[in-house]
Amino acid sequence: MITIVTGTDTGVGKTIVTAALAARASAAGHSVAVLKPAQTGTAAFAPGETSDVETVAHLAGPDVTTVTLVSLPDPLSPHAAAQVAGAPELYLGDVLEAVAKLAATHDLVLIEGAGGVLVPMGYGAWTIADAAVALRAPAVVVARAGLGTLNHTALTTEALRHRGVANRVVIGSWPARPELVHERNLIDLGLISGRVPEGAGAMDPEAFRAAAPTWFSSDL
Repeated sequence: MITIVTGTDTGVGKTIVTAALAARASAAGHSVAVLKPAQTGTAAFAPGETSDVETVAHLAGPDVTTVTLVSLPDPLSPHAAAQVAGAPELYLGDVLEAVAKLAATHDLVLIEGAGGVLVPMGYGAWTIADAAVALRAPAVVVARAGLGTLNHTALTTEALRHRGVANRVVIGSWPARPELVHERNLIDLGLISGRVPEGAGAMDPEAFRAAAPTWFSSDL
């Protein structure tokens, strides 16, 4: 199976949700690969900060295969970051080829996008939505819990539905002490397929792997 992990914006918790989905599938006995087509902003990493796939490997465990196709220094969209760096832009075909190779040897391939669903990823300004269509893969949409999430989530899921991409919504960071706005958003968002607790990325990896299956509903 191939699944896209995208988000309503940057910084919504896509990497931690990806790690949790990988840990959940791995705990169920499935072989899992995580593909990051493009990692940007590497030059701005703080001391000790890790790439997205390194974070996934740390949390989900060594049995999960992790691959990054290109790394770019500037914290921009992959399309823009490649142009600024004078680096070759990533082709959608290269991503599809990498996914096919991973899918041949793994039960589940998770593809983590960059930023939101329509962020330009590479040559021709293809998006992660284009990848979902080409792969005929469903998407997990990672959303914020707080103010503004209703509009951002509706726009993202509508863009995916318009392209025929099935999707489910997961809250990327559910607060330990939810306020009225969080509880109300949970109602107004409708069917939610998971809530990853705030601070999950800082958990001990063994505790993370043990808890991850409980964060998602059975429909995901």
